[in-house]
Amino acid sequence: MDFTELERGTDEIIPAEEFRARLTAAQIEGRRLRIKAGFDPTAKDLHLGHTLLLNKLRAFQEAGHEAVFLIGDFTGMIGDPTGKNETRKPLTREQVEENAQTYKEQVFKILDPDRTTIEFNSRWLDKLGAEGMIRLAAQHTVARMLERDDFAKRYAANQSIAVHEFLYPLLQGYDSVALKADVELGGTDQKFNLLMGRHLQANAGQKPQCIMTVPILEGLDGVQKMSKSLGNYIGVNDAPNEMFGKIMSVSDTLMWRYYELLSFRPLAEIEALRRSVSGGVNPRDVKMALGVELVSRFHGAGAGDEAKAAFIAQFSQGSLPEHIPEIRVAAPPGGLAIARLLKEAGLVASNAEGSRLVDQRAVRVDQERVEDRGLLLSPGKQYLLQVGSRRYARVDLVLQA
Repeated sequence: MDFTELERGTDEIIPAEEFRARLTAAQIEGRRLRIKAGFDPTAKDLHLGHTLLLNKLRAFQEAGHEAVFLIGDFTGMIGDPTGKNETRKPLTREQVEENAQTYKEQVFKILDPDRTTIEFNSRWLDKLGAEGMIRLAAQHTVARMLERDDFAKRYAANQSIAVHEFLYPLLQGYDSVALKADVELGGTDQKFNLLMGRHLQANAGQKPQCIMTVPILEGLDGVQKMSKSLGNYIGVNDAPNEMFGKIMSVSDTLMWRYYELLSFRPLAEIEALRRSVSGGVNPRDVKMALGVELVSRFHGAGAGDEAKAAFIAQFSQGSLPEHIPEIRVAAPPGGLAIARLLKEAGLVASNAEGSRLVDQRAVRVDQERVEDRGLLLSPGKQYLLQVGSRRYARVDLVLQA
């Protein structure tokens, strides 16, 4: 059995030999494995960082296995403490249910609905009750919980750790018991929680699940993980032209990581593209191919080509939107910093956001990309400002009185 595509883009498989043996046995016996990936609906929108797990679920579907998309409507009210330096604010049931509905609408842009099982962990966690929760908590120790890096750091820094945060890994692990999962997928930051599933399954007399972790996808800046709060994300529901423009803004180096983790092209084909760039093909053209693929995936056949044509018309042929707001901004004699000017022009909400977008290479002045957040723009001139692919303003920068 060829494991190349199933294992592609993974960070770790635990235990690898058992994983392969289980897949081989299932193929020989003609049965499907149950592959689980959980998502807490703590926000309404998914971004491409979330789709790494969805892509992997899809790969298992294509190999003939059952994909379980688990919506953590119960655990979402607690909030996953993974990677957090403070306690999350709990969400209400209503907030979680509203977010969960949008997840259901977005995941089928990747997954085959006829081969996907959608579960909500409230179905079994609501029934645990006080006695069940106590019995579950008795299966782990505080000392082991404090081995988690985020808990250990908070404890050493004398920062609070709420008792309900200790319950989160146990509840995620219990999901695997309830579902009798064969394989659980998660980000590298989820390893502790995924191992908890193996531990609890063994205690329940089940064959412990195998674990497959995928990397954390870097955002448009190529440094920090993709996050809506950091503004470095590509949303699943982004408009086609905006999605295409964001993809084109990533660096040529980051492009290959996006290809490996987000593209459905065979690895051999991606390697051929690498060789073509080494041989002189413009990486911009290869990046455009990725943009077409991803936009078409989320917006339908033809949408990617249309977004590409719009991008070429806008940037290669100098085409601009018909209606661009014109704004007058006053500046001191020494000039105005680019981030401040973006804020004054109403293109960003804060100086910090403006600086971050400059770092992400998402800002242009007079159609030239801005690389330096320290750029000062002098009064007495008019500037065409652009943020991303859709936000424009013509600014008359005048001298302060």
